Amino acid sequence: MFHNIALAALLCAAPLAGLAQDRPRSDDLLDRLAQPDLRNWPVVEEEIILLWSRSGSASADYLLGRGRAALEAGDLAAAYDHLTALTDHAPEFAEGWNARATMFFEANRYGPAIADIQRVLALEPRHFGALTGLGYMLEEMDLLEEALAAFRAAQAIHPHREEINDAVNRVERALEGQAL
Repeated sequence: MFHNIALAALLCAAPLAGLAQDRPRSDDLLDRLAQPDLRNWPVVEEEIILLWSRSGSASADYLLGRGRAALEAGDLAAAYDHLTALTDHAPEFAEGWNARATMFFEANRYGPAIADIQRVLALEPRHFGALTGLGYMLEEMDLLEEALAAFRAAQAIHPHREEINDAVNRVERALEGQAL
């Protein structure tokens, strides 16, 4: 079920008017990141994350910063307040949804986290972080085929991250064990 939702989200995203100026740069960087022989992938990854974190609105960027700081401090209630205000204020800003999905994930509230990830992927279909988070939750829920699909989608976008490659291998082994 989630596999189809994630893949459908990957296929139906459209550029956003407010973030259109960063879209070509982000697309170029994501294309470069997918190259298996890319040597400076950490630099490219960091540039992508920085672009994704720019909303084009000072108030949205402020709320994202406050939400992330609260999340880092372990204050999930404050993180929820800031990130929900952000998603209300800037519903077209994928990184706001991603940050709130992370907060829900850390609170072990997978239903709301997955719903927010669906929003992320509708807005930014190549968000390898959201796909990876989705994979971890699906794996935890013992939905291994769906988890593998999410991890493989993340791996196709970002083949350099060890934790993504390890997750693909781990879930493949688990599925092979189930087949026996």
